Amino acid sequence: MKAGATRAEVEAVVARIREMGLAAHEIPGATRVAIGITGNKGALEPGPFQMMQGVADAVPVSKPYKLVSREMNEATTVVSFPNGASVGGEELAVFAGPCAVESRDQVLRTAEVVARSGARFLRGGAFKPRTSPYSFQGLKEEGLKILAEARKATGLAVVTEVKDVETLPMVEEHADLLQIGARNMQNFSLLEAVGKAKKPVLLKRGISDTIQEWLLAAEYVMSQGNYKVILCERGIRTYENATRNTLDLNAVPVLRRMTHLPVVVDPSHATGIVWAVRPMARAAVAAGADGLMVEVHPEPEKALSDGPQSLTLPEYEQLIGEVRAIAAIVGKRV
Repeated sequence: MKAGATRAEVEAVVARIREMGLAAHEIPGATRVAIGITGNKGALEPGPFQMMQGVADAVPVSKPYKLVSREMNEATTVVSFPNGASVGGEELAVFAGPCAVESRDQVLRTAEVVARSGARFLRGGAFKPRTSPYSFQGLKEEGLKILAEARKATGLAVVTEVKDVETLPMVEEHADLLQIGARNMQNFSLLEAVGKAKKPVLLKRGISDTIQEWLLAAEYVMSQGNYKVILCERGIRTYENATRNTLDLNAVPVLRRMTHLPVVVDPSHATGIVWAVRPMARAAVAAGADGLMVEVHPEPEKALSDGPQSLTLPEYEQLIGEVRAIAAIVGKRV
């Protein structure tokens, strides 16, 4: 739509699409609204839409992931949060905290340092899907309540993982950002469920999934009406075993061309080694990432999950100083 299109003009286009038996998706941008059309089996003639009041252009989208495509929306989507934080704009979003919520003291100590550093998001797992059924599975609802308490004390927005459809309502009640973990990237029932939720979604890349498969997973979420999606590169499984996974920083500039969705990078899960986290975090910011997700723990040697890749509180503060300098060079700020 044109930048000055009225609400009535937008609604008229939406009504026309629905009259054709198709689905209309309003995706707001920084200066104008884009309206995506899905449900058509073949190409649509753009002419009738171009003649409607308020329409700037009608562009056929050739990609299988229509709603997430850069063809759909030229401007990068900015996802905003109640505490004033945003992902996708000039702010470099930092999501920091422990892999798993273990205790009230652990989370509140970490949250205080994260907030003091200038970051605006607290990460922490309450439900922990683990490779082994005997590993720590999280504090569940108690963990969610601890995260909510930390948010109240610090003003940080909370991001935590949604494990399944059954526990989604409980997580949505306490979280500001719903994380879909790598193991669930192609859990299509869960993707559709968070697509109907009211909260933004952080979609991590699957361990062995291509970028196109990842974008189609995001399309599942957006097709249900939730357009507030953030992508997270967290390393993929390759033949290399010197690190836990292989961090695919190529994905950042590639996604910049392919999608309007913001992209963050998780160097903690990608490397699995604490000494590699800071250099790869710096590289991610230099590559143009919209944010970083890093694991931080007051006492990593005692962590119940992912201690070897968790930064200490002083190491985290050092990292923030480093990425703040790099962010300024690429037009971002912490």
